[in-house]
Amino acid sequence: MVNADFTIESILDTADLGDVPGYVRAFEHTPGTRIDFGCGAIERLCQHVRYLDARHVLVVTDPGIAKAGHLDRVTDLLKEGGIRYTVFDQVIANPTTKCVNACTEVARVAGIDLLIGLGGGSSMDTAKGCNFILTNGGRMQDYWGHDKATKPMLPMIAIPTTAGTGSECQSYALISDSNTHAKMACGDKKAAARIAILDPELTVTQPRLVTAHTGIDAIAHALESGVCNKRTEASTAYARAAFLLMFPAFPVVLDAPSDITARSRMLLGAALAGTAIENSMLGAAHSAANPLTAHFDIVHGEAVGIMLPHVIRFNAEDPEIRSAYRNLTDMPDIGILASTFLDYLKLGAMPIDLKDFQISAADIAKMAPEAAGQWTAQFNPVKVTTETFLYLYSSAH
Repeated sequence: MVNADFTIESILDTADLGDVPGYVRAFEHTPGTRIDFGCGAIERLCQHVRYLDARHVLVVTDPGIAKAGHLDRVTDLLKEGGIRYTVFDQVIANPTTKCVNACTEVARVAGIDLLIGLGGGSSMDTAKGCNFILTNGGRMQDYWGHDKATKPMLPMIAIPTTAGTGSECQSYALISDSNTHAKMACGDKKAAARIAILDPELTVTQPRLVTAHTGIDAIAHALESGVCNKRTEASTAYARAAFLLMFPAFPVVLDAPSDITARSRMLLGAALAGTAIENSMLGAAHSAANPLTAHFDIVHGEAVGIMLPHVIRFNAEDPEIRSAYRNLTDMPDIGILASTFLDYLKLGAMPIDLKDFQISAADIAKMAPEAAGQWTAQFNPVKVTTETFLYLYSSAH
């Protein structure tokens, strides 16, 4: 059991996730969101629902998670516990305001008093978006930014089935405007999950490519949040622990998807990286990725993955940031860090440059100012401009 006055190293020691293979010990921790981590943690779902004094819950998920059997697992537990539930299983990737509105209408008609976000970041973001509108009214656009909800919000339980976004430990929902396609970051501490159930056994069903996409994104979260200009001692500690957990585990989950220790390292690492973001921010790789996704439908994990090695090399030209990378990763050669990350993309059967997407010089010229205008760009540890993104995109081409 990890107490509230934990150190980040104690998480690694207590969970036996340092250099000890083959066994993972469960623990609980409360960094803002209470984390219930361990194989079989999902069995405690009803205990957590009762702790939050809920009577009727809305389970928010997507068709793929339902097909994988996770929805039935959750609803069976709720039935056995005598807890009323309603299901919204129409979440889409990169959720839109239309998707959130549909979820909110189901929640409103049912009269729910707790949300469960089951699946990847899209399910959890949809649940958060629903919570904003259900409790505070208006439109999703009204909450673009931070702390714009003036009324209390319903409690939420997050149950990730992927090791990726870390949304289970963040207070932001990323929702796209259905009309303008603008990606809105809507944040409020009241929107954060009260409890995150991290059960590594739920992640074993991930297809290999999903494991690769989400894993690369999670590692990128650790690397960007750990060096961004908003980093603190606490956020850097979370990011460091996340990186040390995930970086050696990533090739293992691809080659041996049933390895529960590797799955555990990835799931816990993704949550800790999400906590690092919650206490700091991201950087230029995520800024560059958004226009790639918007204009070319490149999967987020691929887009971030392609750009990150070039961002690392660019940032590491600054001696202070080069040192920050070394302290974060325990890797003295930052060139090896960047090249190993590229090797991970290849291992995950992911593209390593933009040529695979038929992106032209004119496309790069169009995307560069958009990337410079992204919210996360201002938190990159080295100042970035339109010219910087022209260079970064060209380097990745």
